[in-house]
Amino acid sequence: MPAPELSPAQSSLPASASHFGTYVLANAARACDIRAVTGGRPVPPSLPAPSPVDVRAAEVRTPSPDLERILRGPSGLGTASLHLARREEPPTPLEPSPAPAEGNPIPGLYYHPVAEPAPGRVEDVSRRIKAWALDEVDLYPEDWEDQFDGFSVGRYMVACHPDAPTVDHLMLATRLMVAENAVDDCYCEDHGGSPVGLGERLLLAHTALDPLHTTKEYQPQWAKSLHSDAPRRAYRSAMEYFLQQASPSQADRFRHDMARLHMGYLAEAAWAQADHVPEVWEYLAMRQFNNFRPCPTITDTVGGYELPADLHAQPAMQRVIALVGNATTIVNDLYSYTKELAAPGRHLNLPVVIAEREGISDREAYLKAVEVHNDLMHDFEAEAASLAAACPIPSVQRFLRGVAVWVDGNHYWHQTNTYRYNLPDFW
Repeated sequence: MPAPELSPAQSSLPASASHFGTYVLANAARACDIRAVTGGRPVPPSLPAPSPVDVRAAEVRTPSPDLERILRGPSGLGTASLHLARREEPPTPLEPSPAPAEGNPIPGLYYHPVAEPAPGRVEDVSRRIKAWALDEVDLYPEDWEDQFDGFSVGRYMVACHPDAPTVDHLMLATRLMVAENAVDDCYCEDHGGSPVGLGERLLLAHTALDPLHTTKEYQPQWAKSLHSDAPRRAYRSAMEYFLQQASPSQADRFRHDMARLHMGYLAEAAWAQADHVPEVWEYLAMRQFNNFRPCPTITDTVGGYELPADLHAQPAMQRVIALVGNATTIVNDLYSYTKELAAPGRHLNLPVVIAEREGISDREAYLKAVEVHNDLMHDFEAEAASLAAACPIPSVQRFLRGVAVWVDGNHYWHQTNTYRYNLPDFW
């Protein structure tokens, strides 16, 4: 396999671009009203009363012109190197597939359809991730194999990262996704997880991502501990592969987002131990940390380029990324609703919390959660379009495009993963 031709590093950007800064954002905010950029914020759909025969199709909308520009990616003089590097096969088209996707989308949910992910890549990633899980990190026992296959992680990652220049780049995201789910399952939920002692387990696992710097006497004991259970083995290995492609800045960004994730796990565990249902706003605050954020924020590493650290850290970019994490995680709450209700114990998700705290029916709470998701999606699109207009820097444009595609791929996977998910009978 030929080595990928990576896009220029941060130092190749013009000096003015690498010092984007508050001045540019402040002037862009004065010059560009978001509604002028996006044509006005779309109004979330209102859902009709249930009827045996009246089942609404999901709300599929055409992106605004500015969002379409993000999805097309950078163009013009000097942007050729920010497009895709050499591939083993042609890129997946971003236009919606003419054939409907498997599974049923949630009625009333705002989303954009995507093309079916490239079958060759899906097969390759699926084969390689299973070999990694079995042979390299000994991730799961034999009787978990059906669940691993049913997760369809290859289809998931190819749909979310169609601009990855090689399968090696796709595998960076795929290993990390599988490792994160192993930690969630084995430490928190399905496979022996418990809120009791979770903080200790997460802290020690986090050192597989953010290594311990200690004395020579104790370093070997820590290094040995990284092989002591499946989640730590997976974290250690996935991070080692990631560091082969990521810059120091990209690696530190990912570590920070994983610390956010682990803090969200701890908040949810504290509520479980206390048998406490938080207020809706408190639950949403937890979900801003316990969410998918680590996945879309590595979209540049997986794409073979880098969004410079000072551009990533800008408040406007951080707001876009936070909205993405929040919206896509509520997609998971909605699609996994019946799966979680069928599991032992009480699982907190947005519909459950709304029903409990606002004293409404399960159906009303679920439909309100759909509206919350739609509001977050509209805010994400408006903020992304505003930032794209204010900051016409190729790496920013490409990163926003990649994040928007990740959002759509994430919904596609949830909709089509009928092995894991089915919808409640609310329509």
